[in-house]
Amino acid sequence: MIDGAEPRIEFKVHFDTSRRGRKRAVVGERPESPTPTPGRTPRVTRLMALAIRFEHLIRDGEVKDLAEIARLGQVTRARVTQIMNLLHLAPDIQEAILVLPRVEAGRDPITERELRPIAAIPDWRKQRAAWRGGMIGAAGRSAGGTE
Repeated sequence: MIDGAEPRIEFKVHFDTSRRGRKRAVVGERPESPTPTPGRTPRVTRLMALAIRFEHLIRDGEVKDLAEIARLGQVTRARVTQIMNLLHLAPDIQEAILVLPRVEAGRDPITERELRPIAAIPDWRKQRAAWRGGMIGAAGRSAGGTE
């Protein structure tokens, strides 16, 4: 002890909030928050991810069927079916949709409506040819689409 002072321990803490809103004290400096990426994720990318999530919910038994998903999401069964039909696309097309570049301004390069005729083709080779052809193919190739 120096000059009769009480011993003292000092350290830095910050409060962290979990997804559920619970706060907890964490020892150390607060990490710097990442800078937000400019632009927004294309809607069709979010819909593709949503279709994959819905498939997992049904497979794991968390929801009974697509009708239950429609009720929970307050959308029609037809809309849920449109979203789920994205799963009929060839795996490499699905991947290309999931990695589309962020949209900084204007309209999305591809819409779910434009993908409906491609998803309706049962042959993946023909789907790939349709994906490569026209406007959708150009957008997909620029985003690392299939060859």
